Parts: sequence; structure tokens; C-alpha cells
Amino acid sequence: MIYEASTFAVVLFLVFVALVLGLSFYFARKTKSASGYFAAGGSIHWAVNGIAFAGDYLSAASFLGICGMIAYSGYDGFLYSIGYLAGWIVALFLVAEPLKRLGKYTFTDALDAKFNSKGIQFTAAFSTLIVSIFYLIPQMVGAGDLVTPLLGLPHWVGVVIVGAIVITIVATAGMTSTTYVQFIKGGLLIVFSTILAVYIFNNGLSLKPEHEGQKYHDFIVLNDSNMQGYMAANDTTIKGHTFVKMQKEGVDRWFESTDKGYIEVLSKTIKADGTELYNGEPKEKAKFFPVGHMNKIIVDGKEVDATGAIGPFKFLSTIGNSELVRFLKQKFKDNGDDVTLWRQDITKGSDMLIPGLQFPDIKDDSMIGKINFISLMLALFLGTASLPHILIRYYTVSSQKAARKSTIVAIAAIGFFYVLTLFMGLGAAVNGVLDVESSNMSGPLLAKAFGIGLFSIISAIAFATVLGTVSGLIVASSGAIAHDFIDKFLGKNLTDKAKVRAGKFAAFGVGIIAILLGILFKGMNVSFLVGWAFAVAASANLPAILMVLFWKKTTAKGVSWSIIVGIVSALGIIMTGPTIGEQFFGIARENAIQPIDAPAIISFTLALLTLVVVSLMSQKDNANKIDVN
Repeated sequence: MIYEASTFAVVLFLVFVALVLGLSFYFARKTKSASGYFAAGGSIHWAVNGIAFAGDYLSAASFLGICGMIAYSGYDGFLYSIGYLAGWIVALFLVAEPLKRLGKYTFTDALDAKFNSKGIQFTAAFSTLIVSIFYLIPQMVGAGDLVTPLLGLPHWVGVVIVGAIVITIVATAGMTSTTYVQFIKGGLLIVFSTILAVYIFNNGLSLKPEHEGQKYHDFIVLNDSNMQGYMAANDTTIKGHTFVKMQKEGVDRWFESTDKGYIEVLSKTIKADGTELYNGEPKEKAKFFPVGHMNKIIVDGKEVDATGAIGPFKFLSTIGNSELVRFLKQKFKDNGDDVTLWRQDITKGSDMLIPGLQFPDIKDDSMIGKINFISLMLALFLGTASLPHILIRYYTVSSQKAARKSTIVAIAAIGFFYVLTLFMGLGAAVNGVLDVESSNMSGPLLAKAFGIGLFSIISAIAFATVLGTVSGLIVASSGAIAHDFIDKFLGKNLTDKAKVRAGKFAAFGVGIIAILLGILFKGMNVSFLVGWAFAVAASANLPAILMVLFWKKTTAKGVSWSIIVGIVSALGIIMTGPTIGEQFFGIARENAIQPIDAPAIISFTLALLTLVVVSLMSQKDNANKIDVN
């Protein structure tokens, strides 16, 4: 899409960054010990920690990714919200208090508390790194997406900016500043998302949504009466849809051939020399604007042009009775040029409110599709209690009781926010604000439609959301390297000062990797990417956590091999699946090495079985087991 930077948005963004860095430098003077750096010295109040939990968890995937998925695929996107929230039930009832009792700084501490095993120390540290890096990818992708409309800078610049700021945050004050950054942005995100929902209801639904300063693309239909000057130059048929390239005055524009004539579609062509054309014109002509609106509005059985202000329940019921215009993507080659088209698709509102648009296989008799869907939901449900950057937050409070209270506050805050995502996503779908090149921008662009001030605040908060989550992930990663690997596995017995120094160097290294991956995965929906991180976490970590806590026959070898099998099987399925093949190797999805994208149903099961079998085969090792009760 074509974006123009706002001076107000830039100033607000700089104020947020200055506030975040100021907090970091303030707490840096107070952070001297390893406990202070990696776990905030266990001094965070449970209520603050609960909102910080929400701030940590409500990442780019929650605000940017889920809103975008709902805007494009309706209820299927909301299923991510349900899965993310349901995972906290596992954390509350099974993990929170026992993990606080066993741990000190890191996830590895808890797993290894009963064993003092080199195998656990290495594999758990490695698992923390792998899961954190997978979770870092969507955060950095989201950061790049935000900077383009906010500051008018390229995607890669946004990724670098986030990386640099986060490395500074973590390398100065560690978990203390990270906690307060997460607390502030978590609270602000919930407050201003509520305000955005109020704007949606007050604006209501309209066939022609008009917002101050908002530009739209004007679609045209060619028929016998207005085809003068146009000449068909080429055509292609994809999945039953015929697209025709028309030339007029030397400009190529694409249309879909239908019984109504030739209906214009959005188009982007990358020519062999690298030139990018939007609807046949250079990007600087600024003719490629947000889209998405209602096709038909039915209220109480009658068609209307607009509803006016509307309540949340009436908002949903009206959409369910009406029709929306969605935009579906098609890609192909045209005389050596890469062409991407987005055609208009009239969709029943009722279809937006039930599963099936993003996961059509769950409606059809496709066993692979159903396995993929169930596997994704399993990963989201089990992944929360397995994420290292979430688990380490239990060590920032003073007691097991405080850990439980923190989790309850987090569930309330996160649950309320996820209800809001449904309205924000559908609001974006009907208000002419969709960027077909980046579903991740649906939420911020919706805010922009209601005013540059709200857009600036929402975008700055979303950016802070990325900062907070990335900070937590890098603290977890640096703890895995400095505390788990160097200090414990290698047996270096570092002093507190040396351990903090090693953690800061590790933060720098992980930050650089995150920047590179954020640039590489540009354009992918961040919630989809987070689904992978959850799958790896659930497979590698959760079997080990649960069995260490609740099965007395668990052995160190069982835990170590379970982690290895979980990581290898999850990554193996992801890397050989259709999405990676299509995204990086140009392999058609139907020609992928294997058809499954979501690995949890297989990899979690394999990891759990491995732990049980290996533990039963190595029971003699438990003679040296440590009693921590």
C-alpha cells in the first residue's frame, strides 16, 4: 500500500522510545546481581506481574496478526484468540505454583531441580533458544510492518530499529526494565483497544465507508459501453478464474472476466529489471490504497446503505445477515514478470462468523486438513505453558501464591483483549482499511481511519508491544546461554557480575539473529508464524514439564531425549511442510515433501512417548534423584 508518514505519529513514536529507554537506564543502576538481571530479584508485585504477563503475551501476533486474520478470514482468525487464551488454563492449574517452587532464574532450573543433569542443562537451554528464536521471528516481522506506515521507512529499517532498541533494553537492566515496559504497554494496549472498539460501534456499518483523509481505490467495470481505448494484451486462468491484462495509453491493468464484464482487480507486477508496478503504475503515483467493505447490509430484513451507531451484539448479527467484499490472492508469471493479483470475493457475513474460510478443509472431507487444524489448536492450547519467556516471569514474584494471583490477573486481562480482537478484526474488514500486501496492518489502519491521533497512539503502543515481547524473549535466551549453558552445563561457576556480563553479550548475539530472520520472513502473517513457535514449545517443553512435576518415575535421560525428539520432529515437519516449500523454494503446496504444516499432534505425542519409554528404561538413574519437597 501507499503510506505517508505523519509528523504527529513520528513525535509520539519517539516519545514512547524515549520513555522505554529511560526506564531501562533508570533500572540499570539498580541491577547488579544475576537474580536482578534475569528475574528482577523476585521483587515484582503480583498485580504488576499479572499485567506484565498480559503485556508479554499480547505480542505482535495478538494485536497485529489476529486482527488481520479475522479481517480476512473471520472466525478462523478468532480461533487463534481462543487457543491462546485456553492455554492459560494449563498454566494456571498445572504449572504456575509448582514451577515457582522448583525454579530460580530459568525454565532449565525447574526441569533440572531434581536431577543436576548435564543432559537436561544442555537440551533445555537449547530448547529455550530454539523456541525463543521462532517466537522472535513474527515479532520482528510485525515491527517492520508497523514502521512503514508510522515513519514512512522500509520494512527492514523497522526490524533493525526494534532490534537495536531491544538490545539496549536487555543489555542495560534485564528483566526489571522489561517487566515495567510490558506492564505499561499491556495496560495501554487494552485501554486503547477498548477505545478503538467504541469508535467501531459509533461508526456502524456502511456500504461506502468514508473517513477523513482516507483514500480509496476506485474499481471500474469494463463492458461494451466503456471499453473504448482498452485492448486485451494477455490472459491467464487460475483455479477457474480468468484474468485479463488490458492496455490503455501504454499502462497495463488487470481485470477478472465475469458475466458482468471485466471487473478490475488490485495488481502488483515485479518486472524482470526489478521495477514494481501497482495497478500498472509506478508506486510513486500512489494509486494503491486500502480496501474492504460491505457489499450488502441487511437490518431487520431490509437492505440499508448504513446503520449509524450500533451496539456490539447488533454489530455481529448485522454482519451475519449481510455480505462483505473480501480480497483473495493469486500469483503467477506473465512473460517473465512476477504478478500478484487480489480479486474481489463476495462473502456471506454468516460465513465470516463460522469456521471454514481460512481452514476450508475442516468443512470438507479432507483428513490432512482436519489433522492440520486439530494440530494447530493443540499447539495453541499446550504452547502457552511451555514458552520460556512466559515461564521465567513466575520467578519475578516472591511466592507461589503470588504466581497464582499473577496468572489469574493475566487471564482476565488477556481474555478481555481477545474479545476486542473480534470486533477490531471485523471492523477492519468493513471500513475500507485493508492492506492486501500485509494483513498485519489491519488494526493500525483501522485506527487511522478514525483519526491520525488514534492511529499514532495505537501504532506506538503496538510498537511498544513488540519491544516488550522481544525484550522478554531475549532475556530468556540470554539466561539460557549465560546461566544454563555457560555457568551450569560448562561448569564455569561464574560470579554474579560475570554472569550478567555474559547475559548481555548473549542478548546482543540473539538480537542480531532476530533482526536477520525478521527481514527474511517479511510478508507472512505473524499469528501464523507464532503458531509454529507454540508447536515447537509444546513439543519440546511441555511433556518434560508435566512429567517432572507429576510423574515420579521421570528420569534425566527421559527428559533430555524427550526435548530432543520434540524439537527435531516439530522442526522437521515444519521445514518439510507446504508453507516453507512455497515461501522459500517456490514449491507448489500440493507438491510439498509432506502435507502437514502444524506438527504438534505428531511431535508432542512422539516427545511424550519418548520420555515415558526412556524413563522406564533408565529407572536405576533415579537412585541419585534430589528431593526438592
